[in-house]
Amino acid sequence: MLVAPAERPRAERGSLSCAPNHKNRSNPDKNMAHRITRIYTRTGDAGLTGLGNGTRVPKDDARIHALGEVDETNAAIGLILAENLPDDVRALLTGVQHDLFNLGGEVCIPGTSMLAAQQVKHLEKAIDRYNAELKPLRDFILPGGSRAAAQAHHARTVCRRAERALVTLANTEHINAPPRQYLNRLSDLLFVLGRVLNRASGSGDVLWKKKQDEPV
Repeated sequence: MLVAPAERPRAERGSLSCAPNHKNRSNPDKNMAHRITRIYTRTGDAGLTGLGNGTRVPKDDARIHALGEVDETNAAIGLILAENLPDDVRALLTGVQHDLFNLGGEVCIPGTSMLAAQQVKHLEKAIDRYNAELKPLRDFILPGGSRAAAQAHHARTVCRRAERALVTLANTEHINAPPRQYLNRLSDLLFVLGRVLNRASGSGDVLWKKKQDEPV
């Protein structure tokens, strides 16, 4: 889909869904080359930005805010992927980044649908598979341990914030169910992956102690 906003939201400069249309619908590849090489446009200097359908909105609009939170979630997952990870976890999170890119596109272009229940189900299956391999939790755990696990916990909190931003947007505008459900399941998955990555590093869960002098 080719769209024609005057300017891409700053948080989504990497998103092709929100890139400007150079009026060459017969050659999408040529459009794409223009999209990813032009970095600044100056058209947002007055505090407005463009959605994927060409609508101009303030940069603090709820939709732009949600878009930025989704982008930050994707960036946080990129930090996890910069760590030494098991191959299966790397493949899973790489797929999540692509899904989040589509989710951002759906937020950027009102009325479109780029994420389906199938992607939500995929996360649920991953959660069930990884959680089945872990010991049952009897205490709360702290976000820490190995660096990769700490990054997973950080990404989880960013993802929760993105979910809240999308819920806020849904209070005033129509938002399809799969994007909200996806962010909800993703935060659960990242919690489980934090435990998985601590186990893989040999450090184990970091348990919360009500009193600091309690044994772990």
